[in-house]
This record gives sequence, C-alpha cells and structure tokens, in this order.
Amino acid sequence: MCAKILIADDEKDIVSMLCAFFESKGFCVLPAANGEETLKQIERKPDIILLDIQMPDLDGLEICRRIRNHISCPILFLTARIEENDKVKGFAAGGDDYIVKPFSLRELEARVLAHLRREVRHNAGAKVRFLGDLTIDYAQRCLFFGDQPVGLAKKEFDIVELLSQNPGQVFDKERIYGRVWGWDSDGDSGVVAEHIRRIRAKIAAFTQRTYVETVWGCGYKWVK
Repeated sequence: MCAKILIADDEKDIVSMLCAFFESKGFCVLPAANGEETLKQIERKPDIILLDIQMPDLDGLEICRRIRNHISCPILFLTARIEENDKVKGFAAGGDDYIVKPFSLRELEARVLAHLRREVRHNAGAKVRFLGDLTIDYAQRCLFFGDQPVGLAKKEFDIVELLSQNPGQVFDKERIYGRVWGWDSDGDSGVVAEHIRRIRAKIAAFTQRTYVETVWGCGYKWVK
C-alpha cells in the first residue's frame, strides 16, 4: 500500500511540481491550495504532510495547532525564509521539520523517507505499559489515566516514548532532540524544554506524581 502525502501550498506551480514528483515515486498524493482544503484532505489520514507556512486564509502554524492533537503523522513545514524564533514557534505548534524554499527535490525526498522510516520504527515496537494509574499505549501512541486520554502532540509523545522506554536513564536536551527530531534536523535543542513543560502540565491535570524528572545540569529522566 503506497504512502499518502498531503501537499499544501498556495503556489500552484509548487503543488503541481511536488505532486508530479511524488506520484512518480509511488506516493498517493493529496493536494491542497489553502487552509480549508488542507483540513478536508487531513480527513483522509495522510502518512506525512508538507505544509506551507504562508497560506492566505489559515497559515501553516495555525493548521498545525488545530490538527496536532488529532493526528500523529510527521508534519514538514515549507517556508521561503526561516529564523530561530520561527523554528521555535513551528516546533512548539507540533511541526517535525522545516524545508526552506528553494529546495532540492532529492533532499526533500530523503527527508520525507527518513520521517516515514522513523514512523515505521516507532510503530514496530508497539506495546502497552502500565505504571500505576498511567497506561502508555505505544501502538495507539496514547497516554491514559484510568480511561481518560491525555492529549499529547506528536513530539510530546515521542519524548514520553523515549524516556519511558529507558526509565532512570538521563538524557540531555541535545540527545533528546537528536533522537526525536533527527540528528540531521535544522533546529535548536532548546525546544525540548518547552515540550517537557507541556508534557508535565498535561500530566499534572490528572496526578501530582512527577514522571519526567529534571536532573539539574544533566537533562531529564523517567521515574517509575
């Protein structure tokens, strides 16, 4: 079964080029020219999304915020320019990577395939772990307290997965960033602290127990 790739960009030439390219590589392509079309195509459950940031009705960041708690597939932002603050906003919204225009089709394909392989590896290790009232379902990529789901964004769950599968082991920000975002990602490990803060805030809505502990000067670890 071919992978489904959603390509959302208001520049028709870019959409046409990318559709033709990825169709030639065996992908099932879902094109979108604006935010409304993008939201409709997401209902078809793509395996990966290429999302232009600068779209006229709903920009890519707002779309990402709306959908991230409902889908777990990788989201790669397409942008004409990128500064450090933009990257932080994008990663905080739930994005996984940035592709800067103009881009090489070979590099874009390599990044898309790398993210899809990473998804396969995550799903291959599927199992359920019970930690008191907390349940981690690695197959469904969900956390539950009792029967109440905890709405984690994709990267938030990736961090929980990494730490909880290595309890007691300390990971510094750079190592977490490399394992979750990918060593070849063009980003800043400082975004890890914001994701940890959001994970703790969401878990705190259900329990006072701290699962993700800060080891000052070293990093973070999962506490059983």
